[in-house]
Amino acid sequence: MKAKHVIFGLLLLALAACSPVETRHGTSLPTDISPELAAVDSLLWQRPDSALALLLPYFDTCRDAMIASPTDDADNALETHSMRLYNGHYYQLLLAELLYKNDSAQANRAELQQAVAYFDSLMAGADTPRASADNATIAFLDARAHYINGVGFYEQDSLVEACREYLKALETMEERFGEKELTGKKAKFMVYIYNRLGDMFEGQLLAEPAIICYKQALSYCRREPTSKYGISVLLYHIGIQHDIVNQKDSASYYYDMALTNMPDSNNIHYRDVITAKSVLDFNLGFCVDSIIKNLEYVISLTSDNQEKISRYLTLGNILFESKLYGPSRLYLDTVFEQQDDISSKIVAAENLCRMYQIEGDSAKTHYYSSYLASFTMAEIEKKRDVSKINEIFKTYLNQKQEKKAAQEKRNAVLRTVKILIPIALLFAAVIITVIRKKGEKRLINQESEAKKEMEEKAKQHKEAMAAERQAHKMQQAALASKLKKSNETLRELENLVASQNATREEARNQADFSAFKGSPVCSHILEVVGEQNFKPKMDCAIYKDYALDRKQLEALVEAADRHLAQFTVRVQTQYPKLTDDDMRYCCLYLLGLKEADISALMQKAYSTVCERSRKIKGILGTEGELCPALRSLI
Repeated sequence: MKAKHVIFGLLLLALAACSPVETRHGTSLPTDISPELAAVDSLLWQRPDSALALLLPYFDTCRDAMIASPTDDADNALETHSMRLYNGHYYQLLLAELLYKNDSAQANRAELQQAVAYFDSLMAGADTPRASADNATIAFLDARAHYINGVGFYEQDSLVEACREYLKALETMEERFGEKELTGKKAKFMVYIYNRLGDMFEGQLLAEPAIICYKQALSYCRREPTSKYGISVLLYHIGIQHDIVNQKDSASYYYDMALTNMPDSNNIHYRDVITAKSVLDFNLGFCVDSIIKNLEYVISLTSDNQEKISRYLTLGNILFESKLYGPSRLYLDTVFEQQDDISSKIVAAENLCRMYQIEGDSAKTHYYSSYLASFTMAEIEKKRDVSKINEIFKTYLNQKQEKKAAQEKRNAVLRTVKILIPIALLFAAVIITVIRKKGEKRLINQESEAKKEMEEKAKQHKEAMAAERQAHKMQQAALASKLKKSNETLRELENLVASQNATREEARNQADFSAFKGSPVCSHILEVVGEQNFKPKMDCAIYKDYALDRKQLEALVEAADRHLAQFTVRVQTQYPKLTDDDMRYCCLYLLGLKEADISALMQKAYSTVCERSRKIKGILGTEGELCPALRSLI
């Protein structure tokens, strides 16, 4: 039997050893993180404008913390310096994030890159395979640092460096957190990363990676929406990318989904989707007049001049493609002259150049051709960057796929081991069982003889024990009879004492109640009631001469408490719903008065007194007369 227990224990240990354990690497945080910075970080995700105003007063403190040396403090100098250094870099990260969220340039570029290196160093020194809350915090901050550093590179038109930083942020999040952990702020952060990557690829006309990134952003945005328009905007961008690669059905589907998820129509995102659908309809050969009316309607919905000019470009291009050169020229000229966006000016210039070339205006053609020529080299350089970021993203996807395949391979091995080890243990258990059975056969005969001998001894012992139990039983019966008589005598004495106590208690209560009724105020009340014989349902005003004033009512309650052991206090404690006014009525009912008597004495309508009586009965839980019920509480 012991062998079976051992085998079963080994089986459980083997299964536990084969269970996959997800490990996270990380290091510990300083012990005293600034609560002010933590509060700013919490506010950053909802109100970045308020968070920035809250953060700025700590600039000097955090800057001094970063330059302070470990010897500045005598006690715990290294630990204090570590905490200050952490808070200093934490501050710079928050500042960079809030500047970006408030549409400001990254003013602390050098300090941010120092923060990136600092958080990287914390991650690099983390060799302990444990997933504590501190480790998760550092990993999240490290990913955020790389992300916002990528934003800074993007602002400087360094697309390759920006792409690398975004992907580094993604790798950190994917390596340090399981998919189920990517919720709340982390899910929102994943939306930000994938959305930035999607925007970058979209800007470089790389539709395939843009679609991948936008769809990933959409999946996390459904989990944790970044704004009320977040899902609609992502659906719109996915539709744009399908439109670019001429997948018209998919583009139309995503445009329609974007409109379905749009919470309202009074916003720029709604106008963007309607514009994109109109261009798609034009490319599909729908009625040009209807499309032009739609675009003119969209333009009429906005009061922002820059947005109007952007809409002019779309309308001007549609008119140009429809060979309506006159109206097209008006819109495209406005775009070329007033638009700040270079890419829009280039598109307008290209169509204007073609238009004037068709019309034979060589001077205008030369003017726009010269403008376009100045961007040729820049476009070549941009294409080089496009190629690089495309390669970087493909490498990231390949590595991600390889890691996934490797993990699946490890899981397959673990599953195989989990199957094989129990089989091996079961086989071992069978062998051990066979060996044990052979040994058991040799012992059976010896055990049989020993068993017979033991049974004979047990029989003799059983007979002896039976005789002893019989004698003990007789002795117990005699003792039980004596005990029964003693108990009966004791119960009689107890009943006598209880009866005497009850009689004394009744007498004491009767004496107390008599003293209560004999008090001046009670004697006066009983005398008035006995003399007047108050009638029910009469106007109580005719008895106003007999009404009890406040002092008499207070004297009545005081008499009840004095003679009846704090009667009102005890009753209100037991029934807290009874008010002080209810207790005055209770004292009157305690004297045996009727509703007609109480109506006259309290100068309350007879119906009012009856209603008060029903209320008190409901609280006390009685349906009978109040006087006996109240006297039972004495």
